[in-house]
Amino acid sequence: MNMPNSAISVRGLRKSFKDKLVLDDIDLDIKEGTVFSLLGPNGAGKTTTVRILSTLSKPDAGQAWIAGKELAGEPDAVRAAIGVTGQFAAVDGLLTGFENLMLMGRLHHLGKRESRQRATALLEKFELTEAASRSLATYSGGMRRRLDLAMTLVGKPRIIFLDEPTTGLDPRSRRTMWQIIRDLVGQDGVTIFLTTQYLEEADQLADRIAVLDRGRLVAEGTSAELKQLVPGGHVSLRFTDAAGLDLAARALGAISRDEEELTIQVPGDGSVRSLRVLLDRLGAANLEPAELTVHTPDLDDVFLALTDHSPAALHSPATFENGALR
Repeated sequence: MNMPNSAISVRGLRKSFKDKLVLDDIDLDIKEGTVFSLLGPNGAGKTTTVRILSTLSKPDAGQAWIAGKELAGEPDAVRAAIGVTGQFAAVDGLLTGFENLMLMGRLHHLGKRESRQRATALLEKFELTEAASRSLATYSGGMRRRLDLAMTLVGKPRIIFLDEPTTGLDPRSRRTMWQIIRDLVGQDGVTIFLTTQYLEEADQLADRIAVLDRGRLVAEGTSAELKQLVPGGHVSLRFTDAAGLDLAARALGAISRDEEELTIQVPGDGSVRSLRVLLDRLGAANLEPAELTVHTPDLDDVFLALTDHSPAALHSPATFENGALR
């Protein structure tokens, strides 16, 4: 059943390719005007999810509602409400940037005048006006990706599926794309369904994040909530010699140590209070580390923990609602 204020609702989505189960009973609720990010290792089912929800593939079971339209029963209405930007820029390299946008306008059955107005506005929005009359052969990777997203917006979609949109971009171009995504949500009220291999990207952009592994959702919540799932915050202390390392290990008790790197790890949350207690204990023993670093769990830790397939790492799906683990 479609949830109120949901841009996308999914219930029991399943998909197999021959004898391989790719998606296994996926449930999702994505609110309007937000960024939702789907993370997962290669082969986890991210692109298959996008293909199904964008009407490019049919599920074996389950239901989905996109912009209030039932996916199976109203595919044309769903297509009218969405835009899709894939992993690789779907632009015509023989045309100019302006011509690409005009072509997309024609495909959306817009008149020549409206297509021109839309193309001009989008070129300005994506800072491509000066390159509008140039062949795409002269465009950088970042410019091509911006043009690709601009083409997606010609039809004024309410929901945009971005499947690894910054793959292959340099750090500056990636951050430019991040700001464009923020503006689409904050200024235009668009809903973004983002898949990415860059965990920092999800951390920076997403209101909610889900982790997909082997076709199943293994966790969902905000970035901060997901980080709570992973223990392992610690302070790393490096000493100049083995004698100092040994004295510190005795003073601090049962801790992890690395004889080769001359480091020890002390469990802690990285707060000022805990650091003060730690340094006081070292000071009482007349010890001063050569280097101190604080590590708190990040999305990399969450991702690695949730997609660890060793027997010791078996886990049940974790979902947060209103800040509480469900």
